[in-house]
Amino acid sequence: MKLLTVFTPTYNRAFCLGNCYNSLVTQTNKNFNWLIIDDGSQDDTKALVNSWVLENKIDIQYHYQDNQGMHSAHNAAYKIIDTELNVCIDSDDFMPDDGVEKILRIWDEEEDKKNIAGIIGLDAFKDGSIAGKIPENLKYATLSEIELEHKIKGDKKVVLRTDVVKEYPLYPITKAERLVPLGTLYLMIGQKYQFICSNEVFCIIEYLEGGSSNTILSQYRKSPNGFLYSRILEMKYSNNFSYTFSRAMHYISSCLFLHKWFFTKENPKKFITLLALPFGVMFHLYILYKIRK
Repeated sequence: MKLLTVFTPTYNRAFCLGNCYNSLVTQTNKNFNWLIIDDGSQDDTKALVNSWVLENKIDIQYHYQDNQGMHSAHNAAYKIIDTELNVCIDSDDFMPDDGVEKILRIWDEEEDKKNIAGIIGLDAFKDGSIAGKIPENLKYATLSEIELEHKIKGDKKVVLRTDVVKEYPLYPITKAERLVPLGTLYLMIGQKYQFICSNEVFCIIEYLEGGSSNTILSQYRKSPNGFLYSRILEMKYSNNFSYTFSRAMHYISSCLFLHKWFFTKENPKKFITLLALPFGVMFHLYILYKIRK
């Protein structure tokens, strides 16, 4: 059995998925499987993947499901993956040639893995720029600590222990919604486990128009249940007032989209939410204004 599963959720991305494939073919360490989760594509994705399977250059597993969103694709992947480690490389991204080699080397060098959930590495843009390097003296941390305590911005690439992932609930599925913030899983894992921190680049990223990173305000409107779930967890585990306040503002907006008028129901930080009420209403109006422009 291979040690790592690289999984790629994809939806109508046949035009760019080849970049990801080519980067995996040229990996210096082949101790991995590639799992493609096709979230209802209507283009030539399946035929393209079948042609790669016939090439037999890397181990490929293909799974098709009806379109339910990125979080559902992650759910499907976590049900299928049976390797020790897993990492998500999006369909419009790719790995540096030594990406797998670096992940497996860092993991092998860790002597005490009992309380370690995985590795936090870096994403880089095609021009080599990186948004937010991790302090060199920070050996272990959670994503929340990196973002809130150390004030480090920019996407990070998270490698996960598969057995740890399976300790936690899958992302909730709501009919007609296509997004639950993926960070909710990392947040829950961080209450029990730490991650190895690394400034090695595991992924080269590119944001395409129509991708979830470019349509966030619209997604607030389209997936209020998903964001409500996220904001409740973020408030529950936060000890930072300003961060909790900002989450409460968005929680209020999600409630308004869902016509849930009792803002303190199922709310872990009721007092802060009441303080944030007028600001949450203003934030809600701002979202409505921006998405209608």
